[in-house]
Amino acid sequence: MLESLEKMLAQGIDNPMLRLGLGKGYLDADQPGRAAEHLRRCVELNPRYSAAWKLLGKALQAAGDVEGARQAWEQGIATAAAQGDKQAEREMSVFLKRLGRLTPD
Repeated sequence: MLESLEKMLAQGIDNPMLRLGLGKGYLDADQPGRAAEHLRRCVELNPRYSAAWKLLGKALQAAGDVEGARQAWEQGIATAAAQGDKQAEREMSVFLKRLGRLTPD
């Protein structure tokens, strides 16, 4: 799947759904750095995409960027709240709480 998505990107197709698919694919393939690159581009293309913010936070956390994950989830919570996406808002709030327990202030 990643190969076909990368081919689409190489052909000049670039949109939030494609970037989300690439980000999720690379995250599932345990390549969080590559996932974060695509997910960052996804939220640049559509900053109101709360699912992308959620995955970006996961990718950044997996890549060891705790502060980046925190910022992504905070932005994602604000985005989800503005759109009435209560489920995404709750999930990212839980991720933030867990992150707070994992890292000292």
